[in-house]
This record gives sequence, structure tokens and C-alpha cells, in this order.
Amino acid sequence: MTIFARHSRLCRSTALAGVLAGLATFPALAQGEQPAEGGALLLGDVTVTASRAPRPVEQIPQSVQVIDRAEIERQLLLGNNAATAISRLVPGFSMTSETISGASETFRGRDVLVLLDGVPLNTPLRDVSRILALIDLNAVERIETVAGGSSLFGSGATGGTINLITRRGTEPGVRFSIDTSVRAFTANPGRSIQPQLSLGASGRTDGGFDFALTATGRQTNVTYDGAGREMPSDALLGQGGGDRTRFGNLTGRFGYDIDSARRLEFSGIFIDVEQDPSYLTSYTTPRARPDFANAYTGEPIYERSASVAARYTDQDFALGRLAVQLFHNDINKRFSYSRYAYPANSVVYYSGNPASPTDASNQTTLNSVRTGLNITVDTPLSGVMDGLLFTWGGDVGRERTTQELLDGRQVFSPLEQTNYAAFGQLQLPLGERLTVRGGLRYERFDLEAEDFTRPTAFYGVSAAGGYVLPALSVTGGSYGYDALTANLGATFRLTPTAEIYGGFSQGFALPDVGSFTRRAGLSLAYACTVARPNCLPAGTSVSYASIAPDAQLVNSYELGIRHRSAEFNAGLVGFASTSDDGVTFDPGTNRISQQKELIYGVEAHADYALTAHFRIGGNLTWREGRYDSNQDGKLDSALPNNRIPSPIRGALSGTYSFDHGTVLRVEGVAFSGRNETIDTRGTRYKLAQGATMNLSAATPIGGGQGYMAVENLFDAAYQNPTATSVRNLPVEALGRVVTLGYRITF
Repeated sequence: MTIFARHSRLCRSTALAGVLAGLATFPALAQGEQPAEGGALLLGDVTVTASRAPRPVEQIPQSVQVIDRAEIERQLLLGNNAATAISRLVPGFSMTSETISGASETFRGRDVLVLLDGVPLNTPLRDVSRILALIDLNAVERIETVAGGSSLFGSGATGGTINLITRRGTEPGVRFSIDTSVRAFTANPGRSIQPQLSLGASGRTDGGFDFALTATGRQTNVTYDGAGREMPSDALLGQGGGDRTRFGNLTGRFGYDIDSARRLEFSGIFIDVEQDPSYLTSYTTPRARPDFANAYTGEPIYERSASVAARYTDQDFALGRLAVQLFHNDINKRFSYSRYAYPANSVVYYSGNPASPTDASNQTTLNSVRTGLNITVDTPLSGVMDGLLFTWGGDVGRERTTQELLDGRQVFSPLEQTNYAAFGQLQLPLGERLTVRGGLRYERFDLEAEDFTRPTAFYGVSAAGGYVLPALSVTGGSYGYDALTANLGATFRLTPTAEIYGGFSQGFALPDVGSFTRRAGLSLAYACTVARPNCLPAGTSVSYASIAPDAQLVNSYELGIRHRSAEFNAGLVGFASTSDDGVTFDPGTNRISQQKELIYGVEAHADYALTAHFRIGGNLTWREGRYDSNQDGKLDSALPNNRIPSPIRGALSGTYSFDHGTVLRVEGVAFSGRNETIDTRGTRYKLAQGATMNLSAATPIGGGQGYMAVENLFDAAYQNPTATSVRNLPVEALGRVVTLGYRITF
């Protein structure tokens, strides 16, 4: 089948976009060599590095921000969680769920694509969000974000892109680093102690070799909310939590400068995380909480994943600058065991006993193997026009994804997908101040869905009982579809340190393909009573073709102004994004729920050096969204809370650096509640507002740095809006945590 047909016609009808080639905005930015002291989000002299060709930020017509290494070290005082750091510092990115899962964490209310050194870590065929919280910030040099849709790396970036750039050896010789700390909740320090140790080594030789290695291990125990109550191990239902977890991470980067123009580099990350809950979770009101009456009987939750890459760059390639990247991801995720609990967990794999319907194997493991090759050439066309640049290249990749129960039964059709893409981009300077960028990307997908039998499930329809959904044959097949995306944008330099920017960009997201067959036939049309659990006629089946998966194309628009200097960085941008298709599977109809959507908002950030010692910073986000809930063509309802957890959110920080090296930082975060009607029936799920404050201090000790931090300084009791919005069940935020640590480099 062919999708995006109407979008392709729209793109082809855009004359100027058809003339231009490539993508206008890209996620990866490199910080300048001399960031201002104490700055949280400093742009300075920034160039695009993972955007298929380096470009100064002044030429990027989209909202971009960089979290530099100095700010990462300050955030590490408060905890080793990339999602948490980004949520505090980048407007547009939602608050973190405070678990190992990123469920309902969105960028401008839409999906976010996560890259590590330009390698995508998402799993498109069965998209799960356990990524950002597992990356070790000790190994990260900077975090680069671009807001808005982009198709540069294929599907996934409908709301924004986050690229985490790992550290590399830059200084001669070998240097070692040690960072050790201990954290605990003040509600019960003895039961909640959390030790962490990180070891690093890096260096560079005269022969052109450089390396950087970081190994980190940490452990969490019991966690508590602001009221001193023990937190559940699986508040988000199947995703895993943040307690009783052992975390191991090894990140490495090795490079060799063949000569002044050519470089070969290898990098990799290896993640080993295991959570071993003590109790099941109760999902009944008033909040998610540990079910102390029922011990956890499942297998541990884990993440055992690896991503490796090889890169070759040649600055003196015959056609300009060549960059080649080969990557391989091997992702293994086991989710939590959960029991039947109406209405929160109303569908489980069936044990055969209606009084206790949950199968003992009701716990799944996802396996996804993905290999890709990216080729980029940056070709100057100064012979045609001074300053004209053409960036072009292509991608090819293959992914295989499966998900199975503990006893080995597949829960969806094993899927294999091959993708091919080609892109081109023109950068056109018009005078000394105006730069126009734009282009096209075309991508083709070939999908193979294997035949399989969906296991028997139990479908609860009330507290009194439910139906049996007998094992159902799902017929697979071969399918093909494609995507054409375009963009056009411009920047206009007002002064040497400020510009206005704006434009149009497109990104696309493939629906969660694996969920289609996992939930195939989960409707009363295929149901049997518990008295006749095999009532369907022999040979009853459903075809993958009848599920009719479609993709979502998102159009992003924005207009903004930004300023960068050593003393003052600031930005203000207004944005909107639209889409005609959804990505949510409706098991009642075996089809994707298609509806129009509109998301809009304003983002602002600022960072200002009041004195040589004192710097203040902050950000503010307002966003809202509406959609066509009954598919009548009208935007009749507000988007659900899992898309817009808090319409208004702001953060404010102050950092004071003393002459002798001590640094003190105070930051506060506040967010609004939400109580919007999310369908034509008048359904509402109220979210409460909240606020918290964090404090950290670091001082030179014995050639290193001792530090102390307090998260949720006043032990405020409030609901985490992102976690609460996953199941529309209140989930409390973490209470006060105190950290003591020491780090040294030698």
C-alpha cells in the first residue's frame, strides 16, 4: 500500500520547496570553545555538527538549544537522569516521569527522537520510551535539542530531536576521573540509600589517537513521595519505576586522525539495568501505590541494550566534505509483570481461570535489532553563486523486532523492515544578513509481517467480570509505503549577536506497528464468554492488511528571535504544528484512529550574567492542543493529558560562583494544572498544579570537588503531571532527596 499520497502531492505542488533540496533544520549542535562561565544554556559560537553538514546556528531557522558540560555537571549533583535535566532546562520538553520510563514525555506535545552521537536509539516498529533515563550523563559532553518536526533521521521527530554527544579525549596523555556519591530520601534514609560510582579515563597521543571511556554503576532502594509514603515500583503499569534498581553503563569513544582532513572514529554504549520490585502495584484511587498485601511474583524488569557505531569523515573529498556512519543497535527490554485490575489493567493474557485471570507469563520482553548506514556529502557550489552549498546523501537500514511472553509465545507478528532514503538541501545566502535553507527528503519502507497466533486474552468490562478473547490467527504479508517531507526556512541577522528566524518543516511518525497485531481482535466481535471460552468458529483469523496502518505527517511552523553573547542569551518563539492522521490503534475497529490535531504555544528562555559572579537563568513554556475527537472534521476537544500534561511550566535558577571556586545554585520549577474536556462526551481528568525547589553547592577539596544537593528542598507533596497522565491515575512526585559526593580528575 502507499501512504502519504495526499501529502506527497502537496509537497510537489510547492514550487519553491521543489526547487530547494534537503532539510532545513537539524538537531545536533556543537558548543563554542569559550562558553560563558556559569551559563546554563549557552549558544555562543555554535555550529551544526550532526546535521549532515556543519552550519553556524545563525543559519538555522528553528529553535535550538545546547546544554554544555558545565551545566551537565551541575545537573549531575541533583541526579544522573538526562530526561530530568532536559525537562528543567529546555522549554517545550515535558516534565520527566521520574522513572526509568519516558512514557508521556513529549516535545511540544509530540514524539521526540533521541540520538546518541547522531545514532537513533528509538525502536520504530514497537516504539517504547525507555531511553533517556538510562543514558549516563557522566559520559555526555553536551546535549543538543531542536524543537519541531524533522525527518533527517527518518521517522520519530514530530515534536523535536535530542542529540546527546559523548565525551572524547582532547588532552595529551591519559587523564582519570572519579565521581562517587550517596543519595537518600529524608523520609527514611536507611531504606532509601542510593550509592553511585563513576570511573572515567580519556586521553590523546601524538600519533593522532584519542579515547574516552566512562563506566558507571548505581543502585536505588525504596523511594518516597513528599508525604513520606513509599512509592510504587510500577506506577505507569508495565513500564517499571525508579526503586530497587541496579544500573550499569559503559560508554566509549575511540578516534584516529588519519591526517589533517580524514578521521576514523568508533563509539558505543552498553546498558545493563535491572529492577526487582518487592510488591505489586495497586491502581485504584486515590493514587498508584504499593500493594503491600501482594508480593511481586514476576521476573525482574531489565534493560540489556547496546549501540555501536563507526564513522569516517573526509574534509577533502572530491565533491566537498564526506561523512559516512554505520551503526548497529541491539535492544532488549523486559517489562513488568502486572495482574488483572479493572479498570486500570482490564486486558491480560488469560490463565484459564476467570477468578484469577492473569496468566503467570503475563510479562513480555522486547527484542529489536537495527542496523543502518548514513552517507552525507556537503558540496560547495561557489562556482554557481558565492556561498551556495548543497548537502545531499542517503540512508539505508534494516530492523527486526519481536516481543514475547515469558514462556516464549509471541505477542505480535515478528516484523522486519528495510528503509531507503535520499535527501538534498540547498543553503542560499541572499546578501550579508539573510540565509534561506530548504529541501526534500524521500524515504521508502518495505515491511514484512510474519503470520502468528495472538495468545488468549481476558477482557474485563466491569468489576464483575468480562470475556475471553480466544487465541486468534493473524495473517501477515509484505507491505510497502513511502514518505516525502519538505521544509523551507530563513534566518535574518539583526546584529552580530541576534537574528530572527522562522519557517516550515515536516516530520513523520510511523504508528506503533507492533501494537497492531498484539491487539488484533481485541474487541467484543471476537469475544467469548468464560463459560464458552472457545466459541469462535475454527479458522477464525484477522489479516494484517485489514488493520491498515497509516503514518502521521506533522507540519511545523515557527517564528522566533534569539540573542547570544557571553553575558546574555535569550530566545522567544511562537510555534504551531498540525497533522491529519493519528498513531493510536483502536482495538475495537482494528484500525488506526485518524483525527486532525493542532498544537500551538510560546516558549522563552533567558540567561544573564548580572555580575562576574552571579548568573540567573530561566525558561517558560505555554502550549495547548486540540483535536477532532469524533472525526467530523472539527477540532472539538482538547488533546488528552498524556499529550499536554501541563500547559504552563516555568523554571528559574540563580548560580553564584565565589572567588575560591565554590559554586552555589538554587532553582525552582512550577507548573499549572489542567482540567480540559478531552472528548465530546465531556470527559475530564483533572491535573493539579505544583512547584518544587532544588539546591546544590560544590567546593574545591583536596584537588577535587566536594558537593551537596537537595532535590525538592521543602519536601513538597504534589502529583507528577507526566506520570499521572499516562493512565489518568494520580502518581505522586518524589520527596526530598539529599546527595553528598566527591569527584576528582587527575
